[in-house]
Amino acid sequence: MIIPTMFSKPILLLAYGNPSRGDDALGPLLLEQLPDDCLQDVELLTDFQLQIEHALDLKQRQLVLFADASVANTQPLAFSQLHPICDNSYTTHAMNPASVMQVYQDIEKVAPPPCFLLTMQAVQFELGDGLSETAAESLRQAIIFVEKLLAQPTLTAWQAYARA
Repeated sequence: MIIPTMFSKPILLLAYGNPSRGDDALGPLLLEQLPDDCLQDVELLTDFQLQIEHALDLKQRQLVLFADASVANTQPLAFSQLHPICDNSYTTHAMNPASVMQVYQDIEKVAPPPCFLLTMQAVQFELGDGLSETAAESLRQAIIFVEKLLAQPTLTAWQAYARA
């Protein structure tokens, strides 16, 4: 059950990537192409890369989905639940989602909301490249998958998808 908060929508979709670098645009493109009818309780946020300040965006959320392109994917999509990890990425210009969660935990002195990562298969990241066929198929599947997630906005449902 979604419980609205006073200032934030209960679900955050945080996608990151550079739209000028080929398949790196997958995260932002995913948010652009989600149908409006599934976004009632959802806040969309996109950026070129994760920063320490994104920890504050986790506040008052019930579920968080990070979305990114990945050359490590051997399938079009990979979906997993995240846990806070203390590493040194907070000292760089590019953090990973688990580090953002750790910063939130360090600042707020409470566990972050349940967070998940959706990665989409990507193969080309050169400046000025368009989407590869591989990335286009990953994006198509990601839109369908995220619509399913948002139709079942509970921790239990998202965890079941992560285990599948």
